[in-house]
Amino acid sequence: MRYEPAPPTRHLRVRQDRGHTVLELRGEIDVAAAAEIVPHLDMATAEPEARIVIDLSRVEFFDCSGLRLLYRARNRTADGPGSLHLVCAHPLTLRMLRITGLSRLLPPWPTLEAALRQPESAPGPP
Repeated sequence: MRYEPAPPTRHLRVRQDRGHTVLELRGEIDVAAAAEIVPHLDMATAEPEARIVIDLSRVEFFDCSGLRLLYRARNRTADGPGSLHLVCAHPLTLRMLRITGLSRLLPPWPTLEAALRQPESAPGPP
């Protein structure tokens, strides 16, 4: 099953880049935004060999609903041969990822370019 790009929404843009499905989250990621994003996230992570990048570069606010989205994506891709990479450079969001331990499970890359260059087995930045 090939994932077709989702129609543009206020909080999400989905596109293909170098064999990866890039989910670019935007704006304020709260409970309302998460409800809008979940169906697209589930569709993108449905294939066992999915190569996914979640890009938080354009996120202005990120609460526990956003963390749940990341955990959901990681759980849906953890046992398959595909890959999941996270892009995040915002200091407060990085702090949340470290405090919750998610940064150990899904190490953030500073740029989309860095995440896209990684081989399938690369766990995250050193």
